[in-house]
Amino acid sequence: MKLEGKTALITGAASGIGLATARLFVEEGAHVAIVGRDAAKLDAVRAELGERIVTIQADVRHVDDMQRMQDVVKQTFGALDVFFANAGVAFSTPLDGTTPEQYDTLMDINVKGVFLSMQSVTPVLRDGASVILNTSWLNQVGTPGLSLLSASKAAVRSLARTWSSELLSRRIRVNAVSPGATDTPIHARGGASAEQVAQAKQKIASRIPVGHLGAPEDIARAALFLASDDSRYMLGAEIVVDGGFSAL
Repeated sequence: MKLEGKTALITGAASGIGLATARLFVEEGAHVAIVGRDAAKLDAVRAELGERIVTIQADVRHVDDMQRMQDVVKQTFGALDVFFANAGVAFSTPLDGTTPEQYDTLMDINVKGVFLSMQSVTPVLRDGASVILNTSWLNQVGTPGLSLLSASKAAVRSLARTWSSELLSRRIRVNAVSPGATDTPIHARGGASAEQVAQAKQKIASRIPVGHLGAPEDIARAALFLASDDSRYMLGAEIVVDGGFSAL
């Protein structure tokens, strides 16, 4: 098992990519702390995955929550071998019509949340630990109506490089996984009907070279590679998992 005896922390792990990654990390031998805002969902994950899971109800935007997260990690694990900064949101932000409140929500979760969570865990990362940041294929292309989402993910991509340099003396590797369109519950948020969601997914899938959306497990496998010693020679890099969308 690739993570036998290791400890990991995953934010945004109550559903989607974070949950799939937590499942895979447990299967590969890790003890995993999962972070989310919904206590009921966290409890359900704990019930599913068992004693190797520790749940932390917290919001990555809040300093007090991140300090409490650090305290739980210290008390439970002592230190971390892997940190996956996965928490994020995605919604349309057209130049004409996006409100300041929408700007704050997206940037606070996707950028500030990544910064605050990393700031919190850095003191409890073991030397030689692996950090994975969840960015997006959108950091490489210009997509109408998604300027803020794309900008937030480009910022996260930049953080992988700068933190790699900043933590080099501790041999902490910071890399990024860049998902394409992935079939997660995020598509159903915003009040759309099941039919509308299905139609939107089909439209997106028609533009992907492989012909379908990715599964959360596809991204989890890339995260596992970056978490494990298999990627020990990678630093400040990005793995794009998007069905060929940004390349073909």
